[in-house]
Amino acid sequence: MSSARMTSSGSRISMEGSMTGADFPQHIFRAYDIRGTYETEVTDSISFAIGWAFGRMIRERVETSSPLVSVGMDARLHSPALKDAFMAGLHLAGCRIMDLGLCPSPLTYYSAFKLGPDAFAMITASHNPPEDNGFKLGIGRDTIHSEDMQLLGRMARSAPPFAPAEVTPEVEEIDIISLYVEEIVGRFTDLPEILTDIGRPVKIVIDSGNGTAGPVLPEIMRRLGFEIVEMFSEPDGRFPNHHPDPTLPEAMEALREAIRAAGADVGVALDGDADRIGLLDENGNVIWGDMLLLILARDIIEAAGGRGGDEHPLIISEVKASQVLYDEVEKYGGSALMWKTGHSLIKAKMKETGAALAGEVSGHLFFADRYYGYDDGLYAAVRLAEVYARSLASGKITSFSQLLDGVPKVFNTPEIRIPCPETEKTRIISRVAEALARHKKDNEKPAVRRIVDIDGVRAVFDGGWGLVRFSNTQPVLVMRFEARDQPLLDSYQSFFRHILAEVTERSP
Repeated sequence: MSSARMTSSGSRISMEGSMTGADFPQHIFRAYDIRGTYETEVTDSISFAIGWAFGRMIRERVETSSPLVSVGMDARLHSPALKDAFMAGLHLAGCRIMDLGLCPSPLTYYSAFKLGPDAFAMITASHNPPEDNGFKLGIGRDTIHSEDMQLLGRMARSAPPFAPAEVTPEVEEIDIISLYVEEIVGRFTDLPEILTDIGRPVKIVIDSGNGTAGPVLPEIMRRLGFEIVEMFSEPDGRFPNHHPDPTLPEAMEALREAIRAAGADVGVALDGDADRIGLLDENGNVIWGDMLLLILARDIIEAAGGRGGDEHPLIISEVKASQVLYDEVEKYGGSALMWKTGHSLIKAKMKETGAALAGEVSGHLFFADRYYGYDDGLYAAVRLAEVYARSLASGKITSFSQLLDGVPKVFNTPEIRIPCPETEKTRIISRVAEALARHKKDNEKPAVRRIVDIDGVRAVFDGGWGLVRFSNTQPVLVMRFEARDQPLLDSYQSFFRHILAEVTERSP
């Protein structure tokens, strides 16, 4: 393979001894990935143990004596050390290794389809603070989650310790970025002509947030014919300019100013590992992930024939998404399904149901339509830019914000995150569910018409809804609210905060 070369990792391993379980951080093994603070929860030794356990799990699942694993990493300062330790563990477990180097998480997923490894791994803590790190893992083309993630943690307890020895893993280095860029550009060969027909430059500001998107997305967009203004493209795991999370208002301020200064059509921001997208329209207003999903869903439904067509593409979203999304998808001729939050959980549901598209408020957007079925913030940016360019060229719109013309106006909040100890999260949500059930039974105001409990608790009122769930990636509870007017929105928030205060006061 022309894009690969062989090298030896600098990591060396010991084949003696075993890990003790007393202080093993089982709590870092979450619902769909592994995350914790480097040096206290996620150490080089733990990384080695996870690599060893993952290698053993792969060998059991794929029934081959020497499985091949692709491994990528994000820009965090400790990711190289964790990657080396992880690969050493894989090697001891009998695996062969393809080293993808620094790249976005979606490119690690892409490697599973393009290069055909038996498994894949990404060293990343996504949008978490710089001191955190972790792992996203998959076997075949599917990410592991839930019970498999917990099983992996138990297996890692019995790994040998990580210490110097005379064994060094040999790896094959792959230039996955070049492979990905060429494929994505090749999928949109009509875009340059469409942009020429518009008769003016289409200007996009890209804020890579010093994460992994910088070496990838600006090049793709320029080659497709967009005029690009780059921000914070240099990978820097300290994230010196802002936190790598486009759902945080303060993380979008620099992008907002850049859009205004450049007179840009739109601005996009990526999180630390580029699997999530944030977007501001030409006026600097946030368009949340559920509304980005609606823009894409309309395009896919229209291509399938719309309301009068024989096909009704299935669109999946999550419990934090606006009711407007579900209503509009059905109105335009699609089918809508509400599911649990979490990239692995949604990918599995897409595969189970044959859904064309899925997305979360946080900016995870998943494409089976014309793509591989996983979440990819880079590809999402291109698809959204394509929808915008086609709409401009057809004369339907003159600005990005007009893509949502006709969508009912509601009032909603961003994600509201409340610190909560990991050990308390499940119990608190359970008590909130009990309190809401009593409230509904007693017909108290505000009247709760329905309770959705597939992921946390979503209470549906006459004029909107409120949600509280626990995060699977951070020690926080997450709330979101929606209503037909601001006073109702405020009242739903007050109601939920009152219930939270009551259940936490009763905590032991």
